[in-house]
Amino acid sequence: MDTQAPLKGRILVVDDEESLREGLQLYLEMDGYSVATAADGQEALDQLPGTFDLVLLDVMMEPINGMEVAKRMKENHATAHIPIIFLTAKDADEDMVAGLELGADDYISKPFSMKNVLARISAVLRRSAFASAHHQVKADTNSLSRLGIKIDFDAHVCSVDGNPVKMPRKELEILTLLLQNPGTIFSREEILNKLWPDEVIVLERVVDVNITRLRKKVAPYGTHIITRSGFGYGWQD
Repeated sequence: MDTQAPLKGRILVVDDEESLREGLQLYLEMDGYSVATAADGQEALDQLPGTFDLVLLDVMMEPINGMEVAKRMKENHATAHIPIIFLTAKDADEDMVAGLELGADDYISKPFSMKNVLARISAVLRRSAFASAHHQVKADTNSLSRLGIKIDFDAHVCSVDGNPVKMPRKELEILTLLLQNPGTIFSREEILNKLWPDEVIVLERVVDVNITRLRKKVAPYGTHIITRSGFGYGWQD
């Protein structure tokens, strides 16, 4: 008797090129994913928040580009946790950094092979699943608190003195790593290795930018995120 293979995940493909959008949908569905599509940024936002495990997001779209879609996703508590992979013809370092700083999990330049896209999706979903499980095991509860900072793992929300703080996925993951390991100093390389997939090339200064933003967002507790010159970053009560 035939048995249906388990669904790998639900993906939203956002691209203004119809042929590329349909090609991605076909190959992803053949590989075991459930796929919804959107032809522009507004159509994507209309489908969010939805039950998606990942968003493949083109950057160069009108009138709402992919960067703006990502920004709005990360500002919305209902969608901030959804992994994003950017698809774009732009491959300059500054564009990659801009996308990753918004909280994207990966960045693929066009033209690309479907084998590469499938590998990147698999890596991001594995890392996302591992991070969620790791948070649950380490915290032993559904939340983690230090001083006036609280992270709710179910809602993917950080609050400071009871007030919710808008925080992209990467900032939340870095903060969680530091809070779970007080007194431990993590180098930039260690943070990148723990929180970004192996297949993604990320500049070390992306970590510095995220740390700077975190210190401001968790004020007045930002001074507890310490810098050890020549070594890295950590949390000190």
